[in-house]
Amino acid sequence: MLLYAIARQSFRRHLTYRAAAAAGLLTNFFFGIVRVAVLTALYDGRPEAAGITLPAAITFTALSQAVIGPLAAFSWFDVMRSVHSGEIAGDLLRPMGYLTYWLAHDFGRALTQFLLRGVPMLIGYVLLFPWIAPAGTHFVWPQGGAMWAATGVCAVLAWLISFGWRFLSNLSAFWSPDARGIIRFVFSLSWFASGFLFPLRYFPDWLQRLCALTPFAYTVNAITEVYLGLQQGGDVVRLLAIQAAWAAALLAAGALVLRAGVRRLVILGG
Repeated sequence: MLLYAIARQSFRRHLTYRAAAAAGLLTNFFFGIVRVAVLTALYDGRPEAAGITLPAAITFTALSQAVIGPLAAFSWFDVMRSVHSGEIAGDLLRPMGYLTYWLAHDFGRALTQFLLRGVPMLIGYVLLFPWIAPAGTHFVWPQGGAMWAATGVCAVLAWLISFGWRFLSNLSAFWSPDARGIIRFVFSLSWFASGFLFPLRYFPDWLQRLCALTPFAYTVNAITEVYLGLQQGGDVVRLLAIQAAWAAALLAAGALVLRAGVRRLVILGG
């Protein structure tokens, strides 16, 4: 019940920033259109590349732009600020774990971003598809209820993985007076290895295998692979299992690092 209350409070708090969300939506949509132009030029009349058709590639840009907000793809320094400002002292006194508190808080934030930026982004792509995509192409949808359900589960697990590595990187604030550089470095790795910039299928095989060794590959790329039907049957189950394993591992690592950080925490000399 307490988790629900925190998530609800976070949801309502972030819901008040509707103007900022609208500005972010317009910015994301603009860059999404630019990415559509780049991919259209890349295909240059070819029906597909790396097993991905042009309509699927354009739909990929819609999906990747839509998850920017929910997955906090560009920055997230909340835990770092909590540590450096000393607010963590009050957070640690809450009747729940620090990691659990931030997990519930981030769920409310992610849900708000999904509703204010993710859904409108997809709707905008669908409505404008005839003008931004080559003639004869269409927006791609999951085939059947099972694929919709798998996409939903995949998206939730991707958010858990995203929170896990964001929380873990923010914990570097316990050991650094300014952890922004460390966190930004991790984010820069995630942009590349998550498949946000381009589908990982476009990369050479050796680079795909290297990205698959990181948790980032199981966020944006995983969502698009399942949504577009590039993974089928048992491959989907296997992908979801790997996602669940990464989420559990990152959350467990976060709990261990948090424990080590709290032991060396000093607030106002105490």
